[in-house]
Amino acid sequence: MDSALASDGAVYLPRTVRTAAKILVVGHFAVGKTTFVGSLSEIRPLRTEETMTQAGALVDDLAGIDGKTTTTVAMDFGRLTLSESLVLYLFGAPGQQRFTRLWQDMTHGALGALVLADTRRLDQSFEVMGLLEELGLPYAVAVNHFDGAPSYPDEEIREALDLLPETPLITCDARDRVSSTRALITLVEYLSARIAQEHV
Repeated sequence: MDSALASDGAVYLPRTVRTAAKILVVGHFAVGKTTFVGSLSEIRPLRTEETMTQAGALVDDLAGIDGKTTTTVAMDFGRLTLSESLVLYLFGAPGQQRFTRLWQDMTHGALGALVLADTRRLDQSFEVMGLLEELGLPYAVAVNHFDGAPSYPDEEIREALDLLPETPLITCDARDRVSSTRALITLVEYLSARIAQEHV
């Protein structure tokens, strides 16, 4: 999954690209979606971050979140060229409940979603996964590593999140491009297997 980084000047798509796929990166507030998209995008990612205000403190739960000063108010957008003919577009959705309608609209045309989760706040992932299931959008779960966050065996996390046996679960560090790539590969392989089964 080699791709050119933004520093390489990879702004325009090669003329050989024939297929584009849309993937959502979703999760609760402050789980690392903006960081994840930024670590993978070969172009300078589009970010719609705004400074958090005192008014937002009334609705955004900052418990256990140190140093959070900005929040996504529309979406993050990045691009990753997978081959000469295939490009992947990453759409990071805002995590607050008040933006649910926005990211529901973003699901149109998406192949699937990567749900980022935080072991300190696993319960906040239920609403996100529930909405994806309502919309019939397949997903994988990536537990994002945070310094000082508790670590649990995959079996315990699966049970806590009530994941189906076929739902992929992986641990990643959204700050690290290689780790984020592994999480994305896990989702893409899962989606590819589902598509193959549908055509059997």
